[in-house]
Amino acid sequence: MLNLDNFYKARYELAKVIRRTDLIYAPKINPESEIYLKPENLQVTGSFKLRGACYRISQLSEDEKAKGVIACSAGNHAQGVALGAAKHGIKSLICLPEGAPISKVEATRRLGADICLVPGVYDDAYRKAIELRDSMGYTFIHPFDDENVIAGQGTIGLELLEQLPEMDAVIVPVGGGGLISGVAYAIKTLNPRIKIYGVQAYGAPSMFRSLEHHHIERLTSVATIADGIAVKEPGELTYDIFSHYIDGVVTVSEDEICAAILALIEQHKLIAEGAGAVSVAAAMFNKVPIKGKKNHLFGQRWKH
Repeated sequence: MLNLDNFYKARYELAKVIRRTDLIYAPKINPESEIYLKPENLQVTGSFKLRGACYRISQLSEDEKAKGVIACSAGNHAQGVALGAAKHGIKSLICLPEGAPISKVEATRRLGADICLVPGVYDDAYRKAIELRDSMGYTFIHPFDDENVIAGQGTIGLELLEQLPEMDAVIVPVGGGGLISGVAYAIKTLNPRIKIYGVQAYGAPSMFRSLEHHHIERLTSVATIADGIAVKEPGELTYDIFSHYIDGVVTVSEDEICAAILALIEQHKLIAEGAGAVSVAAAMFNKVPIKGKKNHLFGQRWKH
């Protein structure tokens, strides 16, 4: 069961692996608000994902480490798992959808993981990873629906409270919901005044639809430039946390995502991938009630 002690334990454990990323003031994103970005691109893998993956792997038993780990990912979680496994000297096998960016595939391979490319999207890679887990005895490192992964991602929430304690809202990209679950649990437990808003791509609204219909819903297909959050079905644990701790979830269109990517390039000299840009799009196009407030836009996952 999630508790704050696990988040603080994760922060202590991850101090050996991650860097505490500074906030970047971004006044041009929405002139009517005070916007800050938390650039997790400065992590060694270019994404926040190593927080959850590395903490989860650090908690494995010796027997589990001996058998190795397996994961599925569109790219960012893959690199986090590969790095975490390498740090502990254990074998890792990563199932990636065939459409994953080649840069992420090769980066994962360079970190020491074996690669299994799977036709389809994230959910297809997930099914393959479970099949191999059952047949080979690996420990599966879930990208979002796991308490230790959520606690690892939630260390971002602890950092935000220390870096910008007067913030009014945090805007977070949502795929399966692991990032926002950790950030929301940490922040809401310590300061329930702060609002937490989730953002999904219009072409992959699995959490949005699930909350709208009051049950976990599996989409038949997803289609978005934001490949890192193109998830057909949210997790059971993340759905439950989302239902209790999130103040709202919105969707942004492909045009809005592209506009956000372009704005980051032109106004702030930052190159963001679609999954990271959705939170910026939500702020730019006033999808969440943030006018006149200090806000933090998390999710800047940059391509290299």
